[in-house]
Amino acid sequence: MTTVNLPRGRKLHLDTPIIMGILNVTPDSFSDGGSYYQTDSAVIQAQTLLNDGATIIDIGGESTRPGAPDVTLEEELNRVIPAINAIRAHSEPTVSDCIISIDTSKSEVMRQALHAGADIINDVRALQEPDALSVAAEFADVAICLMHMQGQPRTMQSNPQYNDLFADINHFFKQRIDACKTAGIKPQQLILDPGFGFGKSLAHNYELLKRFDEFNHLGLPVLAGLSRKSMIGNLLNRNTDERLAGSLAGALIAAQNGAKIIRVHDVKETADVLAVWQACEQGLSNE
Repeated sequence: MTTVNLPRGRKLHLDTPIIMGILNVTPDSFSDGGSYYQTDSAVIQAQTLLNDGATIIDIGGESTRPGAPDVTLEEELNRVIPAINAIRAHSEPTVSDCIISIDTSKSEVMRQALHAGADIINDVRALQEPDALSVAAEFADVAICLMHMQGQPRTMQSNPQYNDLFADINHFFKQRIDACKTAGIKPQQLILDPGFGFGKSLAHNYELLKRFDEFNHLGLPVLAGLSRKSMIGNLLNRNTDERLAGSLAGALIAAQNGAKIIRVHDVKETADVLAVWQACEQGLSNE
């Protein structure tokens, strides 16, 4: 059984793939910017994502799309903390007790989000920013997703190059796992994300998807996040609102290759795809 401990004595069970629903409280996300910028709208969307089949709500207050402007600490806090507080204060236990992930690289955002009730740190910079490691180590049983990225979000897609794509990413993961251990973070709290679209060419992205199972040897759950990304749009020549079919295909391939968490915008459709696949894999009772 693959289980990750969470704060307040809860557990994240990952025997079968689960869905992380994306909730961007930003005005400029590449895919849904501005849609859930107000707190009330964010809570309504969180409830919808949960009803549609999400296990985790991933709240982000700063866009990491290529070329996106930097967001100040104060602005990011003003976006994400009210959303977390509002979800935790919701009258329905299915909403107030949900698993919340904070998508940030800033240590102070991590700290305040965890105090507000977040359960998971989802960091595209893998706890490499100042004080991020020490903040993560302060909180018992917080789960941490370490993502691989070559370069920085503003310039990462200019000309990504690797000596060996998989060897380089695996080396990075091992370094960050060791850094977490040194900081006092238990390895069983870690989740890995190879970072589709973060310093990868189109060919790199599809090689990662094809050989996604090669990250399983590290013995940690692996997350796949390719929903609506340019690897779908550039391959199919589709705008962001036309990438559902490609995103579903990618989610299924990742799940078949061992992804334990699928990070998506389109939760209901992804849940349907996974349910059909799991019915074939596990069988259905005739009783």
